[in-house]
Amino acid sequence: MKNSKACWGRRFSRSLLIVGVGILSFGGVLAADVPAKKPNIIFILCDDLGYGDVKCLGTDRCKIATPNIDRLAAGGMIFTEAHSSSSVCTPTRYGVLTGRYNWRTKLQSGVLFGYSPPLIDKARLTVPALLKQKGYVTACIGKWHLGMEIDQNNPQAAIGEGPTMRGFDSFFGISASLDMPPFAFIENTRFTEAPTAQKAWLRKGAAAPSFEAVDVLPTLTRKTVEFISQRAKEEAPFFLYLPLASPHTPIVPTQEWQGKSGLSPYGDFVMQTDWSVGQVMEALDKAGIAENTLVMFTSDNGCSPAAKIDELQEKGHFPSELRRGHKADIWDGGHRVPFIARWPAKIKAGTRTDQLACLTDLMATSAEIVGAKLPETAGEDSVSLLPVFTGTVTVPVREAAVHHSIKGVFAIRQGQWKLELCTDSGGWSKGSVSDAPGQLYDMSKEEGEQKNEYNQHPEIVAKLTALLEKYVAEGRSTPGVAQTNDVPVNIVKKAGEKKKAKK
Repeated sequence: MKNSKACWGRRFSRSLLIVGVGILSFGGVLAADVPAKKPNIIFILCDDLGYGDVKCLGTDRCKIATPNIDRLAAGGMIFTEAHSSSSVCTPTRYGVLTGRYNWRTKLQSGVLFGYSPPLIDKARLTVPALLKQKGYVTACIGKWHLGMEIDQNNPQAAIGEGPTMRGFDSFFGISASLDMPPFAFIENTRFTEAPTAQKAWLRKGAAAPSFEAVDVLPTLTRKTVEFISQRAKEEAPFFLYLPLASPHTPIVPTQEWQGKSGLSPYGDFVMQTDWSVGQVMEALDKAGIAENTLVMFTSDNGCSPAAKIDELQEKGHFPSELRRGHKADIWDGGHRVPFIARWPAKIKAGTRTDQLACLTDLMATSAEIVGAKLPETAGEDSVSLLPVFTGTVTVPVREAAVHHSIKGVFAIRQGQWKLELCTDSGGWSKGSVSDAPGQLYDMSKEEGEQKNEYNQHPEIVAKLTALLEKYVAEGRSTPGVAQTNDVPVNIVKKAGEKKKAKK
């Protein structure tokens, strides 16, 4: 009897084990069949922040404390060769949201203004529109600067053709740069307060009576934290495009940040911008969604001379780090930007890459993350960075990158070589070369673009010129069916052509 009970016990235990294993196996099958939850995506775009303005990038040449951006980098990946598609605001933003170079449009030089008509064509696929197709909730909080239909004679009227008509479910922010009227917040398609007064921040124009430039960064930060907190309660993933208006002019740190850097108001404003990034990270942590949220942090171009770069350098701070030039220039200081990506679920912390990247790459990267195939008419100049994020690629993912200055001057970078189709900065910096019709630099030898090798390597000049001409002629720089540029594109300005670019 005793042995029978023991046998029964053993049989019962074995049955439980089999059932348990079966449940685990069944659960495993279910888990394998259920696709991984799509990540939230946040793209933070600073305004006029130089590569050397971030402590973990500029090392001893950076005298500004950026603890939050540094922490973001420590938890993710630093790109040392990331570039904006242009050395000024609007064209870069066009590239970010469309994955297409701006010079394929009518915007061949300069930037738009607060009352400019929309630059992105209605029919063009944007990053938020793509992600909406895959179930994402999309929001833009910050500086738009891509044109809106605003009736200057009737500020009470609805705003047409803005962010909510280019793929975003919601928008809160300002129409253009912080020094461009109208000086007023916009929520979706309405001013939160009509711009019926007159104010001036470098430029004078219509302003909401209560609007103050110093309040913009804190307000955008608060709205962002609220958005993250709310979306974390919902099932659908979100895409947040956060184009900050800082540290662009007017340089207006709030009182609590004034004097913090020990350098200048610009240094203070950079520190407050770093604080804003910290608030985003804290909101993700509090909501418990940081692990599966891809945060990308970057800038639309290099540091502006409005930051008083000479004075900063005298104090040991170098906004362009080792690179020549600044915002507006074709030299690297104009378009080499900080780029940090953190995605704890996929990106190994504390990593670094020298892969050539461009801000136009957001489109293809987003598409691969969500398993979408881009149509031939979208993302013509976009390359996915997902293999770089995950460490599954060792060869260059991008064949080359095309750079563009405020005056519409072209450059192309491939590997160690950078060809510039001009004899000066192509922007606001002084200086030129007199012994050659263009500039060619070996960036592996010297990053300061001082030793021009144009005359020494005609074969490389010819090769890179032909590649740029191919990109122009085919309407794309990635594999696919040839597309058409919106306007004729000349890679070299005609002799005597001196079109004045607006800042």
